[in-house]
Amino acid sequence: MEPSRRAILAALGIGAWALASKTRAQAQLRIGLTAVFLDDEIRFLLRWRAYLEQRLGRKVEFVQRGRYRETVELLREGHLEAAWICGFPYVRFRRELRLLAVPLFEGKPLYRSYLIVPASDSGTRSILDLRGKVFAFSDPDSNSGFLYPNYVLRTAGEPPEAFFKRAFFTWAHRKVVDAVSTKLAHGGSVDGYVWETLRLAPGRLTEGTRVVSKSPEFGHPPIVVRANLAPELAQDLRDAFTGMTRDAEGKALLATLNLDGFALGSDQLFDSIEAMWRIVQPG
Repeated sequence: MEPSRRAILAALGIGAWALASKTRAQAQLRIGLTAVFLDDEIRFLLRWRAYLEQRLGRKVEFVQRGRYRETVELLREGHLEAAWICGFPYVRFRRELRLLAVPLFEGKPLYRSYLIVPASDSGTRSILDLRGKVFAFSDPDSNSGFLYPNYVLRTAGEPPEAFFKRAFFTWAHRKVVDAVSTKLAHGGSVDGYVWETLRLAPGRLTEGTRVVSKSPEFGHPPIVVRANLAPELAQDLRDAFTGMTRDAEGKALLATLNLDGFALGSDQLFDSIEAMWRIVQPG
C-alpha cells in the first residue's frame, strides 16, 4: 500500500474512533450530587437513575462527591452535564451555569438555615450565645451551613473567625445534626429542609437537637447545568425533573426526598444569597 494512502486510512480510522468516543460520551448524562442524607441512599439512587434513563432515552450516571466544591469544579470543567448544588456556589458562578430546576419544599422553592444545639441546652437563644463554644459548619460552600451564620455574626459586629473557641466542617448536613446531637459541638448550622426530612426518618437523629432559630427563606439548592450544554438536552432534562409529579414512580421518588416536585424557578430566588456573600466576602 502506498504510504500516502496508508496515512489517509489511518487518519480516517482515528477520526472514526474519535467520533465513536464522542458519541458514547454524549449518550451518557452525568449528574453531580453532594452528600445524600437518605438511609437507603444506594437503592434510592438506582431507582432515580432508572427513572431518568427511561424518560431521557439515554444512560444516566450520578457522580457523588463529598464536598460542594468538588462537584462544582467537575461541572465547570465539563466533566458533568448537570448537578444538584447549593445556591451559594450557584451565585458565585452564574456566568458559567444555568438554572435548570428548583425543588419545591412544603409547596415553595424555598428553604431556611437552622441554628441547632443539643436538646439538653435550654439556654441558647441565638448564635451570639455560643461565643467561645465549639461550632459545626457543614461545608464552606454551603449557604445554610456556612454563609448565613457568618453573615449573622458579621452584621452583629463579630468577626466569625475569632468568635468560636473552635469551629469545624462536617462536610454534610446530616453530620452536623449528628455532631450536635452527640455533643461534639455546642451548636451547628444546618439546611432546614435536611433537618425536617431527617426528623421524619427512622432513627430520629434530630431528637438529640433543638432548633434555636430559623433564617429568612432562601432559594432552595437548585439543579443547574453548564452554560454551554445543548439547549435541547437541557430542556429534556428539565422536563424529566419537572414531570416527576405526573406519574406514580416520580411521585414515589419525590416522597422519599420529602419534596413536592421541581419547578422552573428564577434567578431572583438567589439574590439574597448573593447579597450576603458581598457582605461576608467583600471585593
